[in-house]
Amino acid sequence: MASKKGTVVLIGSGELTATMVEVHKKMLARLADSPRAVFLDTPAGFQLNVDEISRKAVEYFRVHVQQQLEVASYKSPEITTALEAETTFHVLRHANFVLFGPGSPTYTIRQLQETPIPEILSTIIRSGGCMVAASAAALTMGRYTLPVYEIYKVGQEIHWVDGLDILASFGFNLIVVPHWNNAEGGTHDTRFCFMGEPRFNQLEALLPEDATILGIDEHTACIVDLESQQIDIQGIGGVTIRRRGREIKFSKGEQIPFEALVKEINLGEWKIKGPDEIDQTQGLGTAKGSLLDQLHVIKASFHKGLANHDQKEATSALLELDSTIWQAQKKMEDEESISQAREMLRDSIVLLGTELNLSPHHLRKYLTPLVEQMLQLRAQFRKKQKWSEADSIRDTLLQSNVLVEDTEDGFRWRIIDEGG
Repeated sequence: MASKKGTVVLIGSGELTATMVEVHKKMLARLADSPRAVFLDTPAGFQLNVDEISRKAVEYFRVHVQQQLEVASYKSPEITTALEAETTFHVLRHANFVLFGPGSPTYTIRQLQETPIPEILSTIIRSGGCMVAASAAALTMGRYTLPVYEIYKVGQEIHWVDGLDILASFGFNLIVVPHWNNAEGGTHDTRFCFMGEPRFNQLEALLPEDATILGIDEHTACIVDLESQQIDIQGIGGVTIRRRGREIKFSKGEQIPFEALVKEINLGEWKIKGPDEIDQTQGLGTAKGSLLDQLHVIKASFHKGLANHDQKEATSALLELDSTIWQAQKKMEDEESISQAREMLRDSIVLLGTELNLSPHHLRKYLTPLVEQMLQLRAQFRKKQKWSEADSIRDTLLQSNVLVEDTEDGFRWRIIDEGG
């Protein structure tokens, strides 16, 4: 094992959030030499904000990990000059810690498969370094890759594409699937990296008999230490080893037997998970304290308050949602989750407006405290120069025939058809 003494870290999501800070610190602390950390931007190379993503990664490591992070840029062979490519290869060859993640897995494969980068990454691992592949990048690490966007967003037929299969160099015949417990669908199943159970079952049926799936929950790291032959789980979720619908689950803090990923497993020891044992509620929300868990609780409280005409509960839920968004930004939660929280706030405002529009006028006295609390929230947004959020509250109320007027003394509101 002398030639396999490095570490592979596969992250289900949230590689640049508070939940992964300690994971990054521990991996850097293991390096015998001075850490030379690099962020590879290829997975998001097609995005207009790719450089912003790189800057965010550099800032995250500077502030939270206390480590300098250099960017190795290889967006695509079409826009990268020969000199730029060689410079990137040089930076990577001299690194002992490489992180890459957000973007598209199939785009990543197309850009990298004809370059030296996959072999450079393998060499880093063999030489005692650490490779951290998260989200989209994690999908490319195994024998096959799930074309998430093509199936989930574009509507292509169920299929797999060949992966970079860097893990094969270390004896692993795996298909890595991050976002294993995703719960963003709300009313529809988005587990198994947005595929949902029926669709994922079809995908699994297309795989060879010997194919083993490594499912990694969101905000969870599967740390494969090739020197000690230990596989640790860190973060807030778990890891699932699955073959032909049969599963073994491991939770945060547990160690996966090294042989479980390298050798054949006695099928008699696999736990069969029936449809009644896995449901949408077993998503990220099962991890106490996670952002999406908080959002689900707040959403339920708001809907309950609205249904029961309980202005106190509904208002408290919206104010808590506002506070949760600010805290998530401070903690550098992933932008996808924060965006979802903001969308929830907008949806809640729309529902409030609908309730106002449908309510008889004699309910005005019951709605007045809730509307005025919403306008206080609008005032907070204006004070913090969050003009878009403030305007969305005013516009939604206007669509519900509630006119908001700003005066020198503050604000006032009225139902338009009240006649003033």
